Amino acid sequence: MLLPGPKGETIAEEQMCQQLAEALGLPNSAQQLLREAFSHPSYVREAGRSAYESNQRLEFLGDAIIDAVIADELYARFPEMTEGWLTRAKAAIVRTANLARVARELELGKYLLLGRGEENSGGRTKTSLLADVLEALVGAIYLSAGWAAAQKFVLGHLLDVINEVEDQSFQDAKTTLQELFQAHTQSTPQYVTVSSTGPPHAPVFEVEVGFGERVLGRGTGHNKQQAEQAAARAALAEQEQWIAELASD
Repeated sequence: MLLPGPKGETIAEEQMCQQLAEALGLPNSAQQLLREAFSHPSYVREAGRSAYESNQRLEFLGDAIIDAVIADELYARFPEMTEGWLTRAKAAIVRTANLARVARELELGKYLLLGRGEENSGGRTKTSLLADVLEALVGAIYLSAGWAAAQKFVLGHLLDVINEVEDQSFQDAKTTLQELFQAHTQSTPQYVTVSSTGPPHAPVFEVEVGFGERVLGRGTGHNKQQAEQAAARAALAEQEQWIAELASD
């Protein structure tokens, strides 16, 4: 990306920032912010620039914006879920690996401005650096185009990850169900082992979860813990059918 020598570096930076601004639909005034967003501290240090000219300040801002956008989306999308569930969901969505995955899809690594040490050690493919530059980019989008543009960018590129929340795949379903009960009643979900079948080396347990005489969900697993988690997930999937009844208990 960079041409040899100080003059070449300046030309390359200008070309890079112009291309990025055009690709992202940002105003020309965003080019300086984009230069900052892609300037790793090692590059700034080797160029003899001030530390605040690196992407760390924008990374700080972008991190907060991503958190706010995802929190807002989860709050609106899952009105019946508890604070604990929402907190775990947000943490799972904004984790470093997911942000780096988006950065790779956008090929942001090739735009990074790196010092020689980071360049030689494969900095363009490092998960932590890619997550950082995505956060910095969001900060730059916010400052140059406003909240709506930053929100659209975040939701557009993290939508697949957000949709994974629907699958309950990254959370403890039993804990979530417990928190849901605590939010609406003093009762607690009751787990009952209905049956145990199969040979001793590969048993299959069936568990029901409910309250009082009401069965909320059933699940199976190769041990009781797996079966209870499956039953809790089944109950959560059908919560619209019983949440009002729980609240009136």
